[in-house]
Amino acid sequence: MEFEVVMRELAALGKERIKKTYLRNGAHEPLFGVATGAMKPLAKKIKKNQLLTEQLYATGNYDAMYFAGIIADPMIMTEEDFERWMDAAYFYMLSDYVVAVTLAETDIAQTVADKWIKSGEELRMSAGWSCYCWLLGNRPDSEFSEAKIASMLDLVENTIHDSPDRTKSAMNNFIYTVGISYLPLHEKAVETAKAVGPVEIKRDKKKSSILLASENIQKEIDRGKLGFKRKYVRC
Repeated sequence: MEFEVVMRELAALGKERIKKTYLRNGAHEPLFGVATGAMKPLAKKIKKNQLLTEQLYATGNYDAMYFAGIIADPMIMTEEDFERWMDAAYFYMLSDYVVAVTLAETDIAQTVADKWIKSGEELRMSAGWSCYCWLLGNRPDSEFSEAKIASMLDLVENTIHDSPDRTKSAMNNFIYTVGISYLPLHEKAVETAKAVGPVEIKRDKKKSSILLASENIQKEIDRGKLGFKRKYVRC
């Protein structure tokens, strides 16, 4: 399917209400306001198409960039490709839900995510921590070094409250994900969540929100979700 055709189809799926929601969350023009679920039939027609993926991602249009993540072929993407994608990911819905998700389906995921966590850049750090959340929530526990994940929990405990807001949010989610989806360190994650306590995220022109990983872990345990793994990373 040609690039112009896909852009027309995405434009036709746009809804003003959804567009306003995306704008409130940090997206900016150009965008159409397409619900992610509405993209699925189009994605099924196209399947994976890396050439089209790169054309769409390069538009700077939020919906096109998101759709690019759905039809990407992660296994042929290089570290340089992901760095380029991150350079263009201007807010967390791109860094954490497009770039990090796509990266999580590759063999280089941990290597790249580790570099981003150490980068000192808010959205790269956020994407790095988020990538580990996608990985831990999908792959077998045996694919991870217990010592490494434990040291990452220690890093979160020691630095989360001094980190940028989007990074804070992804770090908090990392504690929660380890607590539910990585059984070898369930108890350590619970202890870390208690030590960290409430995490304040400031919102532009809105009241701050408070994240509490310990509460969210307990809710999932009560629902019988301990050990939960997603079948797929991308939708």
